[in-house]
This record gives sequence, structure tokens and C-alpha cells, in this order.
Amino acid sequence: MFAIPGTAPVTITAQAAAQIARLMAGKDAFGLRIGLKKGGCAGMEYTMELAQTPDANEEVVEKDGARVIIAPMAQMFLFGTEIDYETGLLESGFRFRNPNVTDACGCGESVRFEPLEGSRAQS
Repeated sequence: MFAIPGTAPVTITAQAAAQIARLMAGKDAFGLRIGLKKGGCAGMEYTMELAQTPDANEEVVEKDGARVIIAPMAQMFLFGTEIDYETGLLESGFRFRNPNVTDACGCGESVRFEPLEGSRAQS
């Protein structure tokens, strides 16, 4: 939908691909759907859910047996994002390195994007 021919809308690191493939195998899922919803202190939150099949107009990115499905309304906000999986002493989880983010909350759970040109400003 918002793709550049020959360019994947998101990139997936080897660590993220391995974790996504494990999650898919554990639930016999087609892939991991990522999207955005309103919420959090910065305005938007990433969503993730295992999906059995992609819906119409969803973009599918594959790497090393892992599939990421991008919801249509999130595609323009996620373009250029690197999806990683980090393991630490206190917590482990997916990290989104998104060049489109203009602000994020201190805990990193929510993000903000600049309004699209021609759209009404949110209040």
C-alpha cells in the first residue's frame, strides 16, 4: 500500500526473526501482525498479535521463516522501521527503531508521529 517497489517496508533483525519464528511455531500461526492504536502518554502504541492469515491490503515481510504482517493503517507510520528483539537481565522484548517517531514516552511504550500534511491537527 505505501511500499516502494523492491524495498521492504520494515526490516527484521536475525534475533527478531528467530523469536517471531518461535512464536509462530508455538501457536501454529501464519505470522506476527503489527499495528498502531491510539493510547499511551505519547499518543500511539504499537500492537502485536499472532495471526492465522493476512487480511486484504496487509503487507507481509518474511525473513528466515518469520513473517511480519503490517496492518494497512500502520504501514505509512512503520515504513523504514527496524524490528529487533533484545534480551536483557531484567527484561526481554521487541524493539521498534522507527525513523518516523517524533517523540516517545520515558518508558518507551508509546510514540508520537508528526501529523500528515493536509490532515487536521489532533487536540
